[in-house]
Amino acid sequence: MRPPGRRGVPTAPPALLLLPLLVPLLGAPRGVGAGPGAPAELRVRVRLPDGQVTEESLQADSDADSISLELRKPDGTLVSFTADFKKDVKIFRALILGELEKGQSQFQALCFVTRLHHNEIIPSEAMAKLRQKNPRAVRQAEEVRGLEHLHMDIAVNFSQGGLLSPHLRNVCAEAADSIYTRQEDVRFWLEQGVDSSVFEALPEASEPLRCGQVADGWKPCVCRYGLSLAWYPCLLKYCHSRDRPAPYKCGIRSCQKSYTFDFYVPQKQLCLWDEEP
Repeated sequence: MRPPGRRGVPTAPPALLLLPLLVPLLGAPRGVGAGPGAPAELRVRVRLPDGQVTEESLQADSDADSISLELRKPDGTLVSFTADFKKDVKIFRALILGELEKGQSQFQALCFVTRLHHNEIIPSEAMAKLRQKNPRAVRQAEEVRGLEHLHMDIAVNFSQGGLLSPHLRNVCAEAADSIYTRQEDVRFWLEQGVDSSVFEALPEASEPLRCGQVADGWKPCVCRYGLSLAWYPCLLKYCHSRDRPAPYKCGIRSCQKSYTFDFYVPQKQLCLWDEEP
């Protein structure tokens, strides 16, 4: 443990639109006019799957061709997601509050790195232009995408992580010893020219029990961690107009998606939240 360091629709939704439609109403929004390449930020109030409300921050950097999302869960856990379109990499990070009465440190950090498919989220250029009319409105995803269960069997070498994505060294700094990925994603990145020194196979547990089934806190086990992206722009919407010969971008469709990650830990003490068998 370490301390923290589609196609077309006739009209666009009124709450969240692409920037060109809102500039005449609102003037230049935050992140615009700060110079070329300055990341644009959007803050949105979102409803979590359990019904509670939190604030989510979304940033887009069109020069780096990347998007990042960050939100704090009610239990204090800070979840972030980074999409690196240039390197076909997405990074999930969780900063989990420790349970001091169980002897844990103040925070535990985890990073999960998987292949990014470009149809999972809107492009960074479109995200940078996204603004909202009503900042106090609570957003709820229009589409709930299916749970994705991932078996993370490879460790990422933090010192070489910049070869995979320049964002990894910054995003996963607190999780330097707890960065996980999958063999199938590694094969793809190796074909793209990423050096094999970035990756290292994780040991196989002799008895691959879930940590929730292990009584001894010092025994190795398979840890499971789940997280959810409560609200993110997953698709662009298109409008039609008599004045324009072709459909034009006029808004977004929002999605919610949950993930569970299974990964080897050398001792159950590193996975005390996994109490279910």
